[in-house]
Amino acid sequence: MISFKNDYSEGAHPRILEALTRHNFEQSDGYGCDEGCARARALILDAVRDRSCDVHFLVGGTQVNLCLIAHALRPHEAAVSAGSGHINVHETGAIEATGHKVLTRPAADGKLTPALVREVLEEHTDEHMVRPGLVYVSHPTEVGTLYTKQELEALSFFCRKRELPLYLDGARLSSALAAPGNDLELPDICRLTDAFYLGGTKCGALFGEALIIRDETLKRDFRFIQKQRGALLAKGFLLGIQFEELLRDGLYYELGAHANAMAEQLRGGIRGMGYSFAPETRTNQLFPRLPDGVVEALSQDYAFELWAKGGDKQSVIRLVTSWATKEENVARFLEDLQRLSR
Repeated sequence: MISFKNDYSEGAHPRILEALTRHNFEQSDGYGCDEGCARARALILDAVRDRSCDVHFLVGGTQVNLCLIAHALRPHEAAVSAGSGHINVHETGAIEATGHKVLTRPAADGKLTPALVREVLEEHTDEHMVRPGLVYVSHPTEVGTLYTKQELEALSFFCRKRELPLYLDGARLSSALAAPGNDLELPDICRLTDAFYLGGTKCGALFGEALIIRDETLKRDFRFIQKQRGALLAKGFLLGIQFEELLRDGLYYELGAHANAMAEQLRGGIRGMGYSFAPETRTNQLFPRLPDGVVEALSQDYAFELWAKGGDKQSVIRLVTSWATKEENVARFLEDLQRLSR
């Protein structure tokens, strides 16, 4: 069975495993207070070109989202998200479990706009409702689309005018940064948001995410929240080692570029057979629309997500490539799809 189900099916890039082995018998301080985490922080701050930011290392994306959003919101406040946002669909009510609602707006391309956020604000007008207190976006979005610099600038300007923290989920940020047509760089994202994270789990690390906080209010006491939520890893040096390796000489971007290149080969081959996509993407997630019979046959040899059922005997599936996707597996999938499509 060949998996295109997600981008964390494999363990970690060999360089990361080698680095973990190399440092295995070193004795380090815990909870991210070690020299490796300090070096990784310095590399991240150099990359975002803002040394005033705080950097915290956590194990997984849901954990980062839960800790940051719960930290940012007062008891009567809620997060604003696109309907497809990860915090709304795929985190088992983690945000709601902290006592905060997630207020959503449908967005076909997965992207929030100032107009959509304004609609939420205009619907929540007094003390009988929760007050929108933070705006959540992801780059790329849950449906693989990208914000342009102009779009993120507009959203950032609107949020700052309304005094709403803007938080960006970067679980697949390496894919976004390496995607054709992307015009957002790390310094732009840092400048335009109040907090965001560099995803490691889906970008070649064994596990781990690096949260960057720019806003002074959000910086205050975050480690207390991190500890209280069970997110302050005793062996935090394991996270620092991985991010130091990812950021040391551009490996982070290389891995995103490889995932995108494998996706582009799939995309071109599928499109060449006459199939369409819903939606169109340039990152490592693809959503081809295929006949149900073809989907069923493919599922015997390939793992993927059934994304949406159509009423015309067609379905949209999700294919995800990773830092470790092999070119021969892409070629095999396309050969089998071609055979089944005849």
